[in-house]
Amino acid sequence: MSEKKGLNTLVFRRLLSHAKPYRGLFALAVFCTITLSFIGPLRPKLIGEMVDKYIVKSQDSVQLLNWTLVIIALLVIEGLLQFAGSYLSNLLAQNIIRDIRKKLVGHVLSFRMRYFDRTPIGALVTRVVSDLEAITEVFSSGLMDIVGDMISLIFVLILMFVSNWELSLMTLVPIPLLIIATRIFAKAMRKSFQLERAQVTKLNTFVQERISGMSIVQMFNREKQEYKKFEEINKGHRQAHVNAVWANSIFFPVVEMLSSLSIALLLVWGALKVEGKTSEEIRNMYGEIIAFTLWIYQLYRPIRQLADKFNVLQRGTVRAERVFEILDHQENIQNKGQIADCNFNQDIRFDHVSFAYIDDQFVLKDINLTIPAGKIVAFVGATGAGKSTIVNLLGRFYEFQEGTISIGDTSINDIELNYLRKNIAIVLQDVFLFSDTIHNNITLGDPAISREEVIQAAKEVGAHDFIEKLPGGYDYQVGERGVVLSVGQRQLLSFIRAYVYNPHILILDEATSSIDNESEELIQKATAKLTKGRTSIVIAHRLSTIQQADMIVVLERGEVMEKGTHHELLKSGGYYRKLYDMQFIEKK
Repeated sequence: MSEKKGLNTLVFRRLLSHAKPYRGLFALAVFCTITLSFIGPLRPKLIGEMVDKYIVKSQDSVQLLNWTLVIIALLVIEGLLQFAGSYLSNLLAQNIIRDIRKKLVGHVLSFRMRYFDRTPIGALVTRVVSDLEAITEVFSSGLMDIVGDMISLIFVLILMFVSNWELSLMTLVPIPLLIIATRIFAKAMRKSFQLERAQVTKLNTFVQERISGMSIVQMFNREKQEYKKFEEINKGHRQAHVNAVWANSIFFPVVEMLSSLSIALLLVWGALKVEGKTSEEIRNMYGEIIAFTLWIYQLYRPIRQLADKFNVLQRGTVRAERVFEILDHQENIQNKGQIADCNFNQDIRFDHVSFAYIDDQFVLKDINLTIPAGKIVAFVGATGAGKSTIVNLLGRFYEFQEGTISIGDTSINDIELNYLRKNIAIVLQDVFLFSDTIHNNITLGDPAISREEVIQAAKEVGAHDFIEKLPGGYDYQVGERGVVLSVGQRQLLSFIRAYVYNPHILILDEATSSIDNESEELIQKATAKLTKGRTSIVIAHRLSTIQQADMIVVLERGEVMEKGTHHELLKSGGYYRKLYDMQFIEKK
């Protein structure tokens, strides 16, 4: 238990350190909070003295009016301080969360693909959105309110004991019970927050995956089964929140009951004190009783709010733990390369390259291969042979365990990562389009690429006509993942994207495996333009698309089995011949 508390303290301190760039804003918010904490408890004192001096004793209407105006002025000042404190603390919170969110997203963008392979997207969305929103409350309504309530609480106690220590002890009898109840409540709420956090992540992950894969759900008639799974997850999500509601529904009535008990004890004290007193002596007690009545409410209100705000603080630190786990996760690509001026028109060499996604289960085994500059090299092989893995290693989306990959005499690890990827364009089989315009999906928001360049590239690829027919042309919104376009149209857009970036190395990863014949014909023409004068790597299942390649490399279980031209490999009668015969069986 102590270890967990220490961890939370460490997380909170780390969270607080993000306020350093905003020291001035933080100081102003603290000033408003502290000033407000002193002004509030003074009102009962002033009201009590006003009752004693100008109502009970002298009935001086002029002084009564003056004191009333003073109290009204204090109320106005309190209102202004509350507004300023709330505004400044929320502004501070939004600035801090903006910084953390930028840092978090920037860190996630640097992760290797391995991280995304095993991390649910819904979990990441939860961290970036809802977890950070919960952290916002730490600064906007948690930390400042706790500081203010603590100061107010201490000041109220000081004023009570200075006024009448015996009456203070009498009215504070229920406080130990309240402290015990608060501790129990805080522990219960922490457990409910941890459960709530887990259930929110689980729910977000489930919904995100099922909506993304809705076509599969409907295609295999799994609607009822998935709905039942959702009901179970939703039930757990509900129960996590019910636990928090249950704790609140018990704690706050207990606070009200104890505050009423303090008022009752105050009345008992008053009843005991009036015995044997003259009417004038009794009247002299009015101001003190009124002041203590107001102080008791001011005493219990901060304690009640302290428990509530402490829960906000706990919720924020619990969520912050998850966020900091990602920020501390070191799985980013090591960009130690310094070279930003490399000649990419050189041979690409794989020297004894071995790679495994998991431990020592190698997908590529001792690959030795030279891809000639300016030539078209095709990779073929069965599923899982390692074709796409070679592409991923060349773009440094994964890091190989053994060997070296070099362009000329320069290792790709010595090339600055952004510069390396800027000179490599990859066209995948599964084209990803953002919910944006065609123009922005082609340029990916790069302002250096003009509309004229996009149109010219589209004409070269042969996609200009179909784009112009769409409503809005190049400003047409393609919808999420480009679902309003056909597979062939999406593939053509990916070719335009590669064309406008003018890469030195072009990679086509099964780019024609899922399109119709008409689109394939357009893409074949586009491929001829794209590959001209560039080192091109083509991965294909259809052997008909790579027969004109300068070199074909046959992979089998992560090893290079043979290489050569189409005709050379057919004559050799090896693995390539078997693959060819499987796809082109002559009908007799």
